Amino acid sequence: MTTILSIQSSVAYGHVGNSAATFLLMRMGVEVHPVLTVHYSNSTAYGTWRGPVLSVDDIREVILGIDERGALADVDAVLTGYQGSAAIGEAVLDAVALVRARNPHALYCCDPVMGDIGRGFFVAAGIPEMYRDRIVPQADIITPNQFELEFLTGRPSSTLDELLTAADALRARGPRIVVVTSAVTSDLSAEEVSMLAVTADGAWVVSTPKLAPVFSGSGDITSAAFLASYLELGSVPEALAKTAAVVFAVLEITAESGHAELRLVKAQDAIVNPPRGFVVRQVR
Repeated sequence: MTTILSIQSSVAYGHVGNSAATFLLMRMGVEVHPVLTVHYSNSTAYGTWRGPVLSVDDIREVILGIDERGALADVDAVLTGYQGSAAIGEAVLDAVALVRARNPHALYCCDPVMGDIGRGFFVAAGIPEMYRDRIVPQADIITPNQFELEFLTGRPSSTLDELLTAADALRARGPRIVVVTSAVTSDLSAEEVSMLAVTADGAWVVSTPKLAPVFSGSGDITSAAFLASYLELGSVPEALAKTAAVVFAVLEITAESGHAELRLVKAQDAIVNPPRGFVVRQVR
């Protein structure tokens, strides 16, 4: 069975970070070891929230305890997302190094959660620079949104060609696979949201209908679904197609329900068997 060590945030109300990824991954047949970086009352999208940022020592202790069970040798990939402080990034890098020592074939998938178009940065000072300078070079797979891609590369991404150029610039810094989880450009349909996956072997785009509103946690489930799909299928375009189907199914059911938070339980059967498929186009 595929196993993922997921180091992300947790919320008591709603579904973001590990509170979204863990359920989705389990429904996709993946064993998950969730390690929390924060435990907030709700996502930061509400503007106010309560709860602690876990200390670096707490995170290290949890990971050490997992290692003492001998479980890290069975971890196929590390998935990381929202971090409550820049210092936590160091604990993440140490965890990745430890997993790789226990299983040299393990992958590291980094979702560089730090901001979005319209909101700007929504993380603590120092975190964006930590991602850019320290974490990106260690990742095998990185899954930025369009805003995060532009920050990490210092390049614009208003056209498909610019997206490809920026993704290549990010790959040149370490990651083998770059997945831009949500992109809207001048030369792609304004009625759709696209995902772009870029490797040394090619680049692929998949587009799904644009839904309103934008839901917190959509990027978290996208990164989780892509990593699980890639570990299962071993093919970037096939993983991209499956990810689009799974994520759109969750978002469509959420939109139809009229709720602001992801309706993961209601969508659980669609996660296993998405009702719609989407065409992946090779663009390079």
